[in-house]
Amino acid sequence: MANLKLFTAEFIGTFALVFIGAGATVVGIGGLVGAAFAYGLVVATFYYLYAHISGAHFNPAVTFGLALNGTIKWRDTFTYWLAQFTGAAAAALTLNFVVSSVSGLSGGVTIGTLTNPQPGTAFLVELILTFFLVNAVLHAAVAGKAGSLAGMVIGLTLVFAVLAGGPMTGGSLNPARTFGPALFTSAIDPAKRDIANPMLYLIYFAGPFAGSALAVGVFKFLNGPAVIEESAKKPPRKK
Repeated sequence: MANLKLFTAEFIGTFALVFIGAGATVVGIGGLVGAAFAYGLVVATFYYLYAHISGAHFNPAVTFGLALNGTIKWRDTFTYWLAQFTGAAAAALTLNFVVSSVSGLSGGVTIGTLTNPQPGTAFLVELILTFFLVNAVLHAAVAGKAGSLAGMVIGLTLVFAVLAGGPMTGGSLNPARTFGPALFTSAIDPAKRDIANPMLYLIYFAGPFAGSALAVGVFKFLNGPAVIEESAKKPPRKK
């Protein structure tokens, strides 16, 4: 029953993230700023709704980082990932049906100016931005540094990450968010579906997972045992 509740919370949260966030980019109202706040507000809102059930990850890279950190058990990651990827796919399927008669789902893909000509640089951008996001999750939620404002801190981190990364890579930071629309689009290479393009996995899967791992390493370093100064190690002088 616990895993079913976890699955349901992560499925709904990820569905909302993709449907609202990608939907905002498809509609285009507010441009990049509108899309960034759409993603951030969904994460902040559903954090307060579902954090007590699943931790409100809605992102395979966040789940990976929390498993590395020992916050969740590795055996539970598969439930998280199944919920997140199926939630994203269901959202993209629904959104594709809704907008197919208008503009199609092409506006909801994660792609930017670096994706095709400089995939290595795009990978680095996704790594850095995901580092910021997972860093916020670990300090604000896991370590409890933001208290009751944790959801808002995480949501606002996603907002500024999308604002910065949107033009360069589409600002995904989330393999599931990229996976859903990629089932229906051919934005990276018109000759093939995005889901079949290796660049999708290099940039939007490997990048966020690497950034998440780096965030965990830095978090453990910053929150490890305090370093004892050399002067404190010396025995007191005898009078």
